[in-house]
Amino acid sequence: MSNKLEQLKSMTTVVADTGDIDAIDRYQPIDATTNPSLLLKAAALPQYQHLLERSLAAAAAAPEASRATLASEHLAVSVGCEILQLIPGLVSTEVDARLSFDSTGTIATARRLIDLYEKQGVTRERILIKIAATWEGIQAAAQLEREGIRCNLTLLFSFTQAVACANAGITLISPFVGRILDWYKAHNPGLDYPPAEDPGVLSVTRIYQYYKYFDHGTIVMGASFRNTGEIEQLAGCDRLTISPQLMGELEQQTGTLARRLSPDMPLDDMEPVQLDERSFRWQMNQDAMATEKLAEGIRNFAADQSKLERLLLEKIS
Repeated sequence: MSNKLEQLKSMTTVVADTGDIDAIDRYQPIDATTNPSLLLKAAALPQYQHLLERSLAAAAAAPEASRATLASEHLAVSVGCEILQLIPGLVSTEVDARLSFDSTGTIATARRLIDLYEKQGVTRERILIKIAATWEGIQAAAQLEREGIRCNLTLLFSFTQAVACANAGITLISPFVGRILDWYKAHNPGLDYPPAEDPGVLSVTRIYQYYKYFDHGTIVMGASFRNTGEIEQLAGCDRLTISPQLMGELEQQTGTLARRLSPDMPLDDMEPVQLDERSFRWQMNQDAMATEKLAEGIRNFAADQSKLERLLLEKIS
């Protein structure tokens, strides 16, 4: 019998949640995702130093105020290009989290990233632009989708965010499973959450069922896993982005992996949900977990983006 990672790949598109080229080469995922935190780690690895130097050189002539930002964008694209040589599918490249409430800035950055990829011979069909699922981020992504730039809406913690993304025609969402569990554990110390009752698993399952019931084309890609039990409960989801550590654990596990999610699964009757900006913000306000985890995620990605830019500035100097 094949191991659980191979069984999972037979029913779900497995995506590598890493910028580590060696890990991607080992586990052979279809797609890969990156973010500022992963790029910061990658910048310290020996195998990325030539990409770092190339990125610094590309930004050296830019105005001092924009030099670090431009260098980080070149690095993100260079890492993405390296990854695309190892995978048959897509790579997600993230917009600066500090633009999470700036639709205009997000659109401009996304266009710039796509331009950098195309100058290196990579077509936009192989790229997903990763944007935080704020109201402003969703509106920016809707405009980009109309331009043929496909998007991955990240830091997604609520049904409300998922519905808004589907209504906007977004290509893919990344609902965060483990961070939802983190919040519930922090607010309910001592309470146990077995995988089948994991609040992050239940959230993704609800979103998946709603999308299939109303035939939304937006892809559901579960993300941010804390253990293999969460992954097993979402076997059959459109895509799952998994860290190398958890892929390694699945590779070591045998036994039958049951399919939990399927487009053909029986569904209870549902009503379509319509959202405007006011109702979106109100529903998010009423969801303490989603509000807190979205804000925390933006802060953390922004902090790592700043650290990456400081590192690049030091090397430029």
